[in-house]
Amino acid sequence: MIERVLVQRGRYFDSVRLMQASAVPGAVPGVERALVAMGTELNHTLLFDLGFEGASFAVAGPHDLIVAIRAADEAAATAAIAAVERALGAPTAAADGSFAAPPPRTIEGAARAAGANIALISVPGPHAFVEAIAALELGLSVMLFSDNVPVEQEIALKARAARRDLLVMGPDCGTAIVGGVGLGFANAVVPGPVGIVGASGTGIQQLCCLLDDAGVGVGQALGTGSRDLSDAVGGSSTVRALQALDGDPAIEVIVVVSKPPQPEAARRVREAAAACSTPTVEAFVGVTTLEDAAAATLGVLGRDVPEFGSRVAPGPARPGALRGLFSGGTLCAEARAVAGDLPGMVMLDLGDDEYTSGRPHPMIDQRTRLEHLADAAGDPAVGVVLLDVVLGYGAHSDPAAELAPAVEEIVAAGAAAVVSLCGTRGDPQGRDCQAEVLHGAGASVFGSNAAAARHAVALTGGGRS
Repeated sequence: MIERVLVQRGRYFDSVRLMQASAVPGAVPGVERALVAMGTELNHTLLFDLGFEGASFAVAGPHDLIVAIRAADEAAATAAIAAVERALGAPTAAADGSFAAPPPRTIEGAARAAGANIALISVPGPHAFVEAIAALELGLSVMLFSDNVPVEQEIALKARAARRDLLVMGPDCGTAIVGGVGLGFANAVVPGPVGIVGASGTGIQQLCCLLDDAGVGVGQALGTGSRDLSDAVGGSSTVRALQALDGDPAIEVIVVVSKPPQPEAARRVREAAAACSTPTVEAFVGVTTLEDAAAATLGVLGRDVPEFGSRVAPGPARPGALRGLFSGGTLCAEARAVAGDLPGMVMLDLGDDEYTSGRPHPMIDQRTRLEHLADAAGDPAVGVVLLDVVLGYGAHSDPAAELAPAVEEIVAAGAAAVVSLCGTRGDPQGRDCQAEVLHGAGASVFGSNAAAARHAVALTGGGRS
């Protein structure tokens, strides 16, 4: 076993690019562990925890790129580093030997170059506040993908945005659709009459997909960040997003998607919704399901509710408990609420910080979930395994290809596999092909997460599908 650690001074990439690049070397045969990250204090700690020699990366600072590979031999390590370089898009020379102009290195430079009215900020949390303030001072609304931003800074950013009639989406905002363009993790949907305000990324995605299945498009989907509906933040961005969508003549119905808000935030949001001239639908996951929210939205538009797609696998499950292995936190919460208090049930959100420390998110890198799926197949106490597969921009390019062998192993062991497939026909992964591969491996596949959870519960004998 050998280790290769490369430090490239002054080479910066945002966290989205780094998460995607970190997943690439893991597919190279012979690679045991890989981390592609900036040289922040947190990432130094992660490298120590992963067993890499400290002297090899001690010189790296927050603006320096680290590529750390542990592999069976030199050939595998070299191949992994080459794969990372391809993923990061190393600059190439034009025919005349010149290189393209370097990208802007400041918010001001990017705003001048692009003529933009929104800034997507994805830098380490301790630096996000300064960049977001700079964007707001330039008159830009902000999508703040960064997490680990103190709540006091979030409150200050949103107060400043309100004074300038701007919107802050985030911190920890992973999904948005602005002017028909998907930002972060978003699905391919056509523009339409629905506007979404969401404190939940996968909640927005699931609702977009259910509406797309019904032939209804989404014009805007404005994320707010997971803490916006806490009493501390008070629903500041949710209220401003409601007002913005209410002023958009193309939006005919607005949906607010979140886990249940805290009381004072809920009061403010309901008052703002009541003041809108546009009809609003409340979708607080755990109180209702996203399937019901889609049906209510279609009802406002006078559209029929379709039977959301499903492919049910034959055969009973072995007796045993329900094991849920999710990449989407809101989808996990919805499934838990649908299932209730089943004996022995375990629902895991593998996108939580506990599982992503030192690894990319499971929507990008499925290794953590594959390990848990193997454990579930070998555990005779597990009768049904429920998992989500989230498609769209930024997500794994072919999740079914990696998951199908694990599903086959689960079914061969006598358990049942149920998949909640969150995607649209237009997604780059090919939703229907993904469904076919997973169903062919023996899984029951549902387009509605709530329907998948109900089916999984029924297979345990705890309810009806």
